[in-house]
This record gives sequence, C-alpha cells and structure tokens, in this order.
Amino acid sequence: MPGLYFLAASLLVAAPVPEGDPRPNIVLLFADDLGRYASAYRNPDRPSPNDLIETPVFDRLAREGARFDQAFVSAPSCTPSRAALYTGRHFFRNGSHSQLHHPWPKGDADPFDDVIGMPRMLLDNGYHAGWSHKWHMRESLIGGKSHRYDRAGRRINSYSQQVSKADDPATAKAAILSEVRENFRDFLADRDDGQQFFYSFNPTNTHRTWVRGSGAALWGLDPSALEGKMPPFLPDNETVREDLADYLGEAMAFDAACGVIINELRTRELLDDTLVCITGDHGIPGFTNGKCNVYDFGARVSLAMRLPNRIDPGRVVVTPVSLVDLAPTFLEAAGVSSSPADSSMNGESLLPAVAPGGTDDDLRGWALIGREVHVGNAREGGLPYPVRALRTKDHLYIWNFKPDRWPMGDPKGITAESTPPLEKIAKNTRTTLADMDASPTRTWLIEHRNDDGIGRFYEIAFGLRPMEELYVLADDPLQQRNVVDDPALHRIHFKLRDQLLIELERNQDPRLAEDAFDRPPYAVGP
Repeated sequence: MPGLYFLAASLLVAAPVPEGDPRPNIVLLFADDLGRYASAYRNPDRPSPNDLIETPVFDRLAREGARFDQAFVSAPSCTPSRAALYTGRHFFRNGSHSQLHHPWPKGDADPFDDVIGMPRMLLDNGYHAGWSHKWHMRESLIGGKSHRYDRAGRRINSYSQQVSKADDPATAKAAILSEVRENFRDFLADRDDGQQFFYSFNPTNTHRTWVRGSGAALWGLDPSALEGKMPPFLPDNETVREDLADYLGEAMAFDAACGVIINELRTRELLDDTLVCITGDHGIPGFTNGKCNVYDFGARVSLAMRLPNRIDPGRVVVTPVSLVDLAPTFLEAAGVSSSPADSSMNGESLLPAVAPGGTDDDLRGWALIGREVHVGNAREGGLPYPVRALRTKDHLYIWNFKPDRWPMGDPKGITAESTPPLEKIAKNTRTTLADMDASPTRTWLIEHRNDDGIGRFYEIAFGLRPMEELYVLADDPLQQRNVVDDPALHRIHFKLRDQLLIELERNQDPRLAEDAFDRPPYAVGP
C-alpha cells in the first residue's frame, strides 16, 4: 500500500520536550547559494573542491553534533527553497512562494495566504524571533519587518566586494564580522529575560557576484590546486578553476561569520541551550548543473546540527533528507505541535534519527526536488522549466515535463556564428541563458562553444534534456550517464516514477493540474 506509506511519512506528530530539558533556543545559519562545501566533506577516495576549502566552524559543529551527507533542497532557487524550509512543505504547495520573488497577480487567491510556517508558530508559542540580511519571502512569515535586525540596513553581500574595495582589508574584514556580531546582539537585546529565541542569519556571500581572483588574494586558495578535482561536466581550465576558488573563498567567509554568532552564544553561556543549524538554500551559482538544477551539484547542500543531550555528537547521517525536514525538527525540539489544520507539513523531524541510539532507519529515506520559474524572462512568454525529481540513497530519477524547453533559458542571440556582446553576457544574467547566473564560467562556455572538445561541455550546460533521466549513484555519483532506457533497470525506473507520481498527486501539485504553472496566477509573464 504505497499510498499509505507516503501519508504516514508526511504527517508529523511533534513529541514534547523530554522531561527535565528546557526548550532550546534555535539559531539557523542559512547561506545563500551555498552547496555542499565544507572541509568536513572531504573524501580521500573522491578528490573534489572540498579538498581546497577550510571550514573550521562547520567542522566543529559536525563533530559536536550531527553531519548530514545527503541533504537536499526542495527547489534549487532562492524563494521556493527558503519558503519550503520555513513551512516544511514541498515547494509547489506554497502558491506565490513556489517561484523566485513570489510574483502573484492582485486579486487572485494565493495558497500561501493560509500558510503559517515555523517562525510564526514559534512566535505564537512564546519565542522571540528575528532575522538578519536576506529574507526573500513575505515578512509576515516571521512576524513582520520589525523582526529584522540589520544595523547597516543592507545584506551581507559578497565578502570579496567589500574587502577588495577597502584601503585596509584587515579593517574591512573586522567591520563585516562586527556587523554580524552587533546585529545578533541587537536581536538578543530585544528579548525578555530568559525568553527562548529563534534567529535566522541569512548572508549572501556565496551569491554572485564576487571579485575575480579573490579566492587566492583574500583566502590563499590556489586555483591550480583544483586541477584534476573538478567535476567532469566542467572544463578543467584556469578560468573555471579560478571561478570556483573564488566561490570557495566566499564559503569560507560565511563560515567565519557563523563563528562570530556561535562565539557570542558561547560567551553568553547560551550555546549548550541552543540548537544550532548550518545549511544553504541550494547549489553553486553560475556553473553547469549547479543552481536551478536538480542534480546533486545544484540541489545538495551542507547540513550540520548541534544540541547537547538531544543530538548524538559525531553522528553522520548518510540517508537522504530534505530541508523541508528542518521546520518540524525545530518545532519538535521546542515542543510545539506542528499539525494545525493550515499546516500539514511534508517534512519529518530529524531528531529521532540523530538522538542517542537513533539510526538512519528512523528516516523517510528520500528527498523530493523540483523547480518551475526562476528568472521570469528566461523563456519566451515567461514560461517555466518544470521538473520534479526523487533522490534516494541509490538513485536519482528526474521527470522533465517539457523537454522541448531550454533548461537554462532561451539561448537569446546565440547562433552558430555569433553571440550577444561578451561584456554584456558577463555582467547581465538576463542577457541570455538566464537561468544560469552571469559568471566567468558561463561566459567562457559561450565564447568557446565551437572550439574543439568544448561543444560537449556547452551541450551539458545548456542543451535540451530528455523527458526522463535515471542515474545509478554507486556507478555514477556525479550523474553523467542517463540509464533510463536500460532494460535491466526498468523495474527500478517504474518504481521510482510511480513513487514520485504518488507524492505529487497526494499533494495536489499544480503541475499535474493541466500545467497550471504555465499560466496565471503562477506564470505572470517576464
């Protein structure tokens, strides 16, 4: 009875806080565009960009708590990913917030109007709540603009942009970290004595754009050290290696900022009373198979959590989980019921699996990933690129609903012989192929698409895709060989397709309702 299995897996009954344990504070350290990059993820058997990065804060949190090796976003795009995390719901269930910047025509009923979400539920149960920097959602989800704490009135943007422009880089670095600290202190100062709190730190370090060469200049990351460690779908050349090293530098800047907040908790003797969680909202921007893609390079993220006595130190979870699981996890930790009539979360609490004695068998075992609109004008008429995927421990199954549409957006102005001006392509994401962020890597692929041996890299990045894809992860961890037509795998193919379809139908995915995402109120034009 697979339908009953899905129903049972998606309903959460939050357990009360164990007797004698106070309700914990909750701090979410949530990076923009940060994929699965941390030195804790190094694997000597599989050389990767993680070999270059140093993230001592994430690594310590993982040692003292739990590290998740297979954590996935609901959608590899900012707004839908964030809304899915805060509501515990599959991205397509969140109405206006199922797509970037949550466009929605006035006067049309928005399913998101009826969603409360985790921050408001904590607020309603006595928590002080707030955030700093990027939100990208309706502010009522956390109680309104008064819950924002940004002294400088801006987001923490590219670390390299701020530091590289400064006359004294050391002073500029210190100023950024001071702003992080003071924002958090302002937040804490607003709470009542002894009041539990929920704080979300949302910097945009790893979002484009950052200063070219900053990985080496600011963080000592030698791009040449990435040679031979690049994923096979990227050209292993100086331009792409430098681009990736610059990104890793921004990831290290995020790690340093997280350390400031954790140290503040430690100084105030609050750390051991706080559930601290570090993660990101989707994969790397401006690279093949990254942001806006449901492959692991675009949808898998770092995830670690620490809460003494309730999370087993050193626990490593290898079973797939989803960021929709974080809302019910936080609510269970706080002893808050997460099943009001207007909630019905898809996520499950991760606490039973990471508690002392817990195992991966306590988990659902799969993650659902998908996307619709990212950049509104990426395709003619503002049409989305609809895709749904099911990621299990052993397989990735992908359903591309409209294989006649360009996955990364229309190749506007690109012919066999010509392109728009390269300077424009380099600076403006929306110039062409708009669902891949403007980057040196994107520009290089477009410029060299006709060079010998480069056409395959361009095709992987921007070409049309089949309706269905299936990858066997034991043999193909980076998802390069689509084996959906292999007769020996038909049983697995059909099982995964049926499993995905049951979950989409049970949750009334608008994509199944005569392609509702292709027209208003969902698709409102470029």
